[in-house]
This record gives sequence, C-alpha cells and structure tokens, in this order.
Amino acid sequence: MYTLYYSPGACSLSVHIVLEWVAADYQAIKVNPADPDYLKVNPAGAVPALGLGTSSVLTQCSAILKYLALKYPVAQLDQHDSLERDADLARWAAFLTGDLHPAFFPIFKPERYTIDSSDDALAKVKAAGIALVAKKLAVIDQHLQGRDYFTGAERSYVDAYAVPMVRWAKNVLPGGLSAFPNVARHHEELLRDPGVIKAMTSEGIQGR
Repeated sequence: MYTLYYSPGACSLSVHIVLEWVAADYQAIKVNPADPDYLKVNPAGAVPALGLGTSSVLTQCSAILKYLALKYPVAQLDQHDSLERDADLARWAAFLTGDLHPAFFPIFKPERYTIDSSDDALAKVKAAGIALVAKKLAVIDQHLQGRDYFTGAERSYVDAYAVPMVRWAKNVLPGGLSAFPNVARHHEELLRDPGVIKAMTSEGIQGR
C-alpha cells in the first residue's frame, strides 16, 4: 500500500488524482509540511511525498507522477508510442514544475521577494506574480487550442499535474480563467472526471 502525504489543494492533489486513475491501493495522510514529524519523512518540508510500502519514500511531484504512470502502464498515462510524445510529456511536466508553479510563489509568499515589508511593497510583488501566472497560462492556453489534453486526445499524468495549479489561478487572477478559454475548458472537463472528484472530495475541496 502506498502512503500519500498531502496538504489540501496543494500540488500533491495531482498525485492524489493519479493514484485514483491507476486504481492503486493507498492511504492519504493530511500533513503540515513544516511539522517536525513530517520533516522526518521529507526533510525538504514540501508535499507531496509518497511512501512506497517499504522504507523508500519518493518526493518531488513530477517524479512521483512519472513513477506512477510507468508503474501502471495499463492506465496509459505515459504512453511510449513515440519519442516525440514522450518528449512532449517531459516538456510540459517541466513547464509546470519550472515555469507555472514558481510563478505563484510571489503571490503566496511575497515577503520572500522583497526586503521592504510595507503593504505597498508586498502588493507590488503579488501583482508581479499575478502577471507572471497570466503569462504562463497564456502559453498553455495556446497549446490546448484544438486539444482535449496536453498531448492530444488521451489524458496523461501531466493533465493531473495541471489541476491544482489551474485551481490556484482561478482563485488568484482578477478575471479567473476568463482570458484563457482553452485552459478553462480543459480544467472543467477534468473536474467532471470521477477520479478527480474522488480525490478532491477526500481533501475537502470539491466544488471550490
């Protein structure tokens, strides 16, 4: 049995979704990433972490998603039908990890990005983060034009990876997803998926 360590609505939600998609046997444990007991599981103090049922624990969201996709090939979340498709999956996983996810940091933790703790300075940092998130979403929106999922007609682990980040964007951008119709369409379709619904309900965030 796997053990998923998660925080509600965090990027760990994507792993929660994929565990449902692959029909894995798992338990989900809600944690505070800063808790000393959790730091023994993942000294980096971040979620997700995935206990493998042995002494081994996987960390880093994209690595866990890739592991599960390869471990359960019948779910077809990482199809190796071509080198180009495999590279495309890796490209978008890297984009979500290295471009979109960090764009939210100035919004959620503006104090990390300025030595000026005034309300005005923090507001400007947040505004810069919001602009950056919008810029990254525009790239995804253009890519999803004419596509059901990131790599075409079939879902992959990258689609699950996008769910929590698009939820954040929907909540923090002034117009929500109104400027990104393809992102909104893709996200709303995923929100109707039974595995997504089950994972979100388990985390107490269904419908938000």
